[in-house]
Amino acid sequence: RGLGDVYKRQMIEFSELFYNSLPSIDLHGLDRDSARVIINDFVNDNIKQKNEYFVIIHGNGSGVLRNTTKDTLLKNKYVVDFKLIYNNTGSTIVRIKLDK
Repeated sequence: RGLGDVYKRQMIEFSELFYNSLPSIDLHGLDRDSARVIINDFVNDNIKQKNEYFVIIHGNGSGVLRNTTKDTLLKNKYVVDFKLIYNNTGSTIVRIKLDK
């Protein structure tokens, strides 16, 4: 293996440690409407707890929960940014606006 492979593996391991240390919620088994409510409640909970970042686990499957997550986050005024996790597209990392 070249140094690039070693570096990439180390960055993936580091990112997994980072993501695993964040608050997270798992949407597996939920329908669209329940997922929307849970996501918005989780955003509000993390605002109260002053967590700027958190993870939503929606899985890959048919894409229904991933799309619901995206649509819900786009409409939430407290969400600053979000993206699929680089090495786990079944999860989304979210950044929210905190009052300072």
